[in-house]
Amino acid sequence: MSKHLWQTVGLGAVAGLRSMTAPALLSSNLLTYHPHALEGSPLRWLKKPLVAHGLKLLAASEMTADKLPQMPARIVPISLVGRAAAGALVGATLYKINHDKQLTGALVGALAAVGATYAGYFLRKKATEGSGLSSGVVGGMEDALTLGIGLALSKGTDAGAPQPRRWVL
Repeated sequence: MSKHLWQTVGLGAVAGLRSMTAPALLSSNLLTYHPHALEGSPLRWLKKPLVAHGLKLLAASEMTADKLPQMPARIVPISLVGRAAAGALVGATLYKINHDKQLTGALVGALAAVGATYAGYFLRKKATEGSGLSSGVVGGMEDALTLGIGLALSKGTDAGAPQPRRWVL
């Protein structure tokens, strides 16, 4: 199994928990690695500093808005589609960087995001009910977990860096 498969699954899951966090972390990491595989690709815009900073702002805004009581559940169709799209974006980008099929990466990222969306929804609901803590406090803990996992998968590794090609004889 390839390293970018596991990074895609992990960052796709992060997108399922907080949709803007995974693209923000990956885009920020692309500022360091500047992969040439994205040149000429529609995904090349993720390497731009303005995009990376804008995605960070959107991620912070999403984490703040998540605590508001009027926010819809993450499993409503429009929210689920957005999370799947964020997972697909991350997956397609990682696969493109590593000279693999973008469609495969997009599917892996989207599926991981959808799975994590449902898992996160039910875990947060159960944690809120079982602990007696408010949903906002549990959501803050979820934010910390999401950031920790996302940073470990992107900043702490070489996510966004092309992996060396292997010769098959």
